[in-house]
Amino acid sequence: MKLRILTVGKAPGWIDEGFSEYAHRLSLEKLELVVVSARRGQTNEQRLLDAVREREMLVALDRCGTAVSSEDLAALMAEWRMQGRDVAFLVGGVEGLGPQARQRANHVLSLSNLTLPHLLVRVVLAEQLYRAAMILAGHPYHR
Repeated sequence: MKLRILTVGKAPGWIDEGFSEYAHRLSLEKLELVVVSARRGQTNEQRLLDAVREREMLVALDRCGTAVSSEDLAALMAEWRMQGRDVAFLVGGVEGLGPQARQRANHVLSLSNLTLPHLLVRVVLAEQLYRAAMILAGHPYHR
């Protein structure tokens, strides 16, 4: 299963390093970060949606989405593995995602009740995907 995080904006080096650490740790899944570039006449939301592949399960991350625990995310990951689906996670910019992305998504999830900077979400999501994989593997990383 391939996991892609689709986002906007250039991140500082420490964000990229944090993301890379967890992407490297994931062995069964390939985790890729896709930063969409600006296109004249298109919103961030439209650029993100254009980057979604046809057969990908689409998960929008939004502060108003369904709150999930690490165990809930692991259960979703197990479902996606069973379905043989690749997954794209949409992370909006500073304004978040608009209604079009939320409507098109198969799932709208919230990582936290806290408002997180969109650049930091890359690292938090990568860690949670790694944690979910470790839960499914029965590894003691998640206690």
